[in-house]
Amino acid sequence: MGKVIIGTTMSLDGFMNDRNGSVQRLYPDLAALGETEMLQDSIKTTGAVVMGMRSFEMAQGDLTGYEYQVPIFVLTHNVPKMTIKGENENLSVSFVTDGIESAIAKAKTAAGDKNVMVVGGADTAQQCMKVGLVDEIEIGIMPVLLGGGLRFFEYLTDEQIQLEKIRLLESSGGRTDIYFRVVK
Repeated sequence: MGKVIIGTTMSLDGFMNDRNGSVQRLYPDLAALGETEMLQDSIKTTGAVVMGMRSFEMAQGDLTGYEYQVPIFVLTHNVPKMTIKGENENLSVSFVTDGIESAIAKAKTAAGDKNVMVVGGADTAQQCMKVGLVDEIEIGIMPVLLGGGLRFFEYLTDEQIQLEKIRLLESSGGRTDIYFRVVK
């Protein structure tokens, strides 16, 4: 069975977005990001995606061209009434209202032997970490200082999570991807 991996990008000062909620400075060139070894490897090894509602809403219901053409499980309290663009025989969207454990379990079933990638929001990733569902964390560090915004590890102060660095990649645009295994 595959691993549960949290994947995110943050500024050098630890923010996942700026004070206005924008991620533009973290993703200045999406086409270039799509060509990186990090993303190409992730696409090949990912069998399902879990994301929070805020991350899903960033696409405004349009997943046409989304890099992960796999089943997506969106963690939410309320299922939205909207038409989703971009669904196909590989990419489907399911809304999960009964918690992170359920979302991960459904994603693992859908992923089979491939990995489950938890993308986007800090809250969803933190929920996974707090209940011990994470096998690896992949963090892309962009060489920008945002000075404020949403911190990825903001609410994990009481957690004792030990990490082991397993890989380091440097990409164009100054991006550095650091891969960690969660020591259990």
